[in-house]
Amino acid sequence: MPEAHHDLVAAVATVHHFPDLVAGLQRLADLTAPGGALVVIGCARSSTLPDYTCDAVGVVEHQVLSRTRGYWQHNAPVRMQFPHTYTEVKQIATTVLPGMAWRRLPLWRYAITWRKPKQETHSTAR
Repeated sequence: MPEAHHDLVAAVATVHHFPDLVAGLQRLADLTAPGGALVVIGCARSSTLPDYTCDAVGVVEHQVLSRTRGYWQHNAPVRMQFPHTYTEVKQIATTVLPGMAWRRLPLWRYAITWRKPKQETHSTAR
C-alpha cells in the first residue's frame, strides 16, 4: 500500500491474520492521518476467567440470535486458532497505540479505537 494518510483506517477481522501484530498495528497507525482515527474490530483467543465468561455469554447470544433472526449458512471457518490472546492484543495495542480505547464486544470480538495525535505546526514567520 503506498504511503498515504487517511482520516479513518478500519481493520475488521483482519489483524489476527498479520504474521507480526506489532508491525501490523504500527503500519495501520502509520496510515492514519494526524488527528485521524484507527478502528480495529478483531478476534482473539481466550485465556482468563473473564474471557471464558464472555465466551459463555457469547454462546447464549449466538443461540438466541440464531433462533430469532434465522441461521445463516456460510462456508467461512467457524473455528480458528487465533495467534494472540485478548490480554496479549490489549498489551501490544497499548504499547503501539498510546491512549487507545479497548472494549470486549459481543460474539467473541474486541474493539480498539485510537485517534492519532495532531502534529504540532511550527510557524516559519519571525
